[in-house]
Amino acid sequence: MSISKEKYQKYVNILKEELIPALGCTEPIAIAYAAAKAREVLGTMPEKIVAECSGNIIKNVKGVIVPTTKDLRGIEAAAIIGAVGGDSSKELEVLTGVTQQHLDLAKTMIQKHVCEEKILNTPAKLHIIVRMYKGDQSSMVEIIHTHTGIVRIEKNDEVLLDVPHSQEENNDGQTDRSCLNVEDIIEFANTVVIDDIKEVLAKQVEYNTAISKEGLNKIYGANIGITLLSTYGDDVKVRAKAAAAAGSDARMGGCEMPVVINSGSGNQGMTVSLPVIEYAKELSVTTERLYRALCVSNLIAIHQKTKIGRLSAYCGAVSAATGAGAGITYLYGGGIKEISQTITSTLANVSGIVCDGAKPSCAAKIASSLDAALLACYMTMQSRGFKSGEGIVKDGVEGTIDSVSRLAKDGMQVTDEEILKIMIDD
Repeated sequence: MSISKEKYQKYVNILKEELIPALGCTEPIAIAYAAAKAREVLGTMPEKIVAECSGNIIKNVKGVIVPTTKDLRGIEAAAIIGAVGGDSSKELEVLTGVTQQHLDLAKTMIQKHVCEEKILNTPAKLHIIVRMYKGDQSSMVEIIHTHTGIVRIEKNDEVLLDVPHSQEENNDGQTDRSCLNVEDIIEFANTVVIDDIKEVLAKQVEYNTAISKEGLNKIYGANIGITLLSTYGDDVKVRAKAAAAAGSDARMGGCEMPVVINSGSGNQGMTVSLPVIEYAKELSVTTERLYRALCVSNLIAIHQKTKIGRLSAYCGAVSAATGAGAGITYLYGGGIKEISQTITSTLANVSGIVCDGAKPSCAAKIASSLDAALLACYMTMQSRGFKSGEGIVKDGVEGTIDSVSRLAKDGMQVTDEEILKIMIDD
């Protein structure tokens, strides 16, 4: 093994930290989680809630159905249902215990305008503060950088928890992701002891396949997955795109089935895994080979998002699809050269797709991004690809990933702000 034991363990830890189950779009779930915790600290049902959210949280909550609510959208619905029926001990599955009684109470509280929404003035992309009040009692919970990253809890202005943190995104409390690079990711995939990652990857296959089937058999959103299959036919290239798109159809449409996420996103978790699963079936590879390919796809996606940040104006479907393309190239026997070329050619194609929040059209962006990843994979197998000096493509795959990260994190900052203005302009 060319990677050290220390780095090997870091890669295992990163997969276990990132590939976790979540019920519903993770941004409204993060609000519900904060609200559930704030209500538990308050010790009673609040008569007033104030939910302050960063622009990127607002963007990703505005257009998506909050799970378990059937048809409710937005910050107010997420905060109130979290307060009424959430169980913070379940973290990203905080709403799994919501009942009709909870929903009825939540709708009554919405009608009474119990929850006030505010834009949080913060440099952090992922930042939520939920305050609750009942008589002279109050509570506050603050989350920053990760969807369950609680850094401050107060009750009646007394500080119960205060975790040192920076306003800039980092991996406090988690494994340092700076150890990730394409060459070592491939070496890790080739040599990992399957038992070390089997549990987390088996759950990703099970959960994400189940919600994909749900999206292909019922009406959700714009039904991009069904449209792809009914229009373009039953071919593995179509099935790979349709599987991921259908999962997004269901998830954005309020489906109450959990998925295993990647980089804090259910859509990205489905995009990195479901196409690879479809190609594994087509190629009749072993389960072990599938797991190794999923190590490639997941870690390549995480590597990109570590540099970009969890939330930005850059569509996460692109980085996730790039990971999937790398995983599929691995299934075809590709090594460092071929996988690097697939990554480069995908990023050279679709790195301009913007994120305008979580909503049904995410499924279409997933399909478009995967189409580019599959094109890159097949170009690579025919010894074709985009080269250094062509636009944002640099010498070496890491150089190209760095240039795309710079584009996404720095270059699209103003774009991000303008998208939010457009979305909240009535």
